[in-house]
Amino acid sequence: MKPRRSCLLVLFVVLAASLSAHAHVGSKDVFEETSAGPYKLFVTIRPPVVIPGVASVDVRVSGAPVDQVQVTPLALTGVGSEHGPAPDTMKRSSIDPKFYTGSIWMMEAGSMQVRFNVSGADGKYTAAVPVAAQALTTLKMQRAFGAGLGVCGIILILGLGGIAAAAVREGKLPPGAMPAPALRRRGLVAGALTISFALLLVWGGDKWWNVEAASFATTVYKPLSVSAFLTGDNLEMLVGTHQSDHLGQSRSNDDFILDHGKVMHLYMVREPQLDVIYHLHPDFISAGDFRLKLPQMPPGEYKLYGDVVHANGFPETLVTTINVPPGMQGTPPQVDEAMGTPAPLSAGELGASYKLPDGYTMVWDKPATLTADTAYAFHFELLDPSGKPPAHMRTYLGMAGHAAFLKTDGTVFAHVHPSGSAAMAAVMLANNEGSTMAGSASQGMSGMAGMSMPVADTDLSSNAVEFPYGFPSPGRYRIFVQMKHDNTVETGTFDAIVK
Repeated sequence: MKPRRSCLLVLFVVLAASLSAHAHVGSKDVFEETSAGPYKLFVTIRPPVVIPGVASVDVRVSGAPVDQVQVTPLALTGVGSEHGPAPDTMKRSSIDPKFYTGSIWMMEAGSMQVRFNVSGADGKYTAAVPVAAQALTTLKMQRAFGAGLGVCGIILILGLGGIAAAAVREGKLPPGAMPAPALRRRGLVAGALTISFALLLVWGGDKWWNVEAASFATTVYKPLSVSAFLTGDNLEMLVGTHQSDHLGQSRSNDDFILDHGKVMHLYMVREPQLDVIYHLHPDFISAGDFRLKLPQMPPGEYKLYGDVVHANGFPETLVTTINVPPGMQGTPPQVDEAMGTPAPLSAGELGASYKLPDGYTMVWDKPATLTADTAYAFHFELLDPSGKPPAHMRTYLGMAGHAAFLKTDGTVFAHVHPSGSAAMAAVMLANNEGSTMAGSASQGMSGMAGMSMPVADTDLSSNAVEFPYGFPSPGRYRIFVQMKHDNTVETGTFDAIVK
């Protein structure tokens, strides 16, 4: 990293869109629907890409009338979760009184939360939304700004040399006297030496700054390494660790906690046509070792996206690839596994109504226009073969539905729930509901509450589900939506062209 690039970090700490992210691939922003007592909040948090940095926060309120919304950044766990800075008051929109905007400084990297203090007609209540804050990139200095600083530096160095030369040449002369040739020569030598010394200081500063830049580069987020191996129908995923850098941001491969009943939620998508998808759940065997017996799968190259959550609430998506050979027999699918086989990308864009193999239909209330960097609440419904709501809608892994948003070039992947894009385990920790997840993988299977027990699915009164999300960049996306009726998990697929 060039010194002038680092200067911009220090001078401005300006934020830009990231190309990769931690909790999700290429989708750093958080979209969450939550409640603070009687107040309903649709929250959008856009974390910084450098730390320290400024995060922007948008809130749309509904429910009971709201008078004020205050926002505070805090650590998600530990002592820092109880002692935060003074809250900032969000600004109410003059056009839309239900819309609030604000910004907060995130001074440390890691597993954070944004706490909302909401006051209104029904009193004061609090809600919290988890945020994975990490430096995701380094920023380039603007060319014009760098050129301006360079010109100013040259002027300063030449001016310093001129001052030194004049001081030696004329410092002891009476007013109006002309310096002798010997004094002029001494002045030139003094000016040259001063300029040389100034250039030496600049060179030393450049070397020092490069060391600081290299140190800063260690804080840029790097996902845990992961590799996958296939023996027959046995999939093994080996996950590495990330050693602590100078900010103490270490991540282990054995501190994972349950996220709505599973240690890992694994999406396997066949590339490049995205015409086969599986939602599976490998077992945690030992530190960094996940294993799974695969169901019978069509052959091909599969991209693997494995969502995990660390004990401090920090989520990660582990990415790797594997080749499934022809003729793999596989095992019978488990009750909590789901799969879909949509038409390949080359067949054209899928519409807003998706016909499922058993005659059911999933329908997307698709917006007329989809734009990047915009928060949406995407609405889907499941209909039986007669076009009516199914008689026995049920939760799938404890939720009304699951959605995976995947950009067709592989640069974006996000596993989203009806409450939003944040990991449910982190949401529970942020709202003091984490006691049910006591323990971690390092304590063994018995150390994690409910490790061997799946989340119980319950009946639902609605055949509809909504997912808060915003596309991070323009392009073509494929959306996989899973809903359950009776004992069947349906996987609908939809395409989105984002401008």
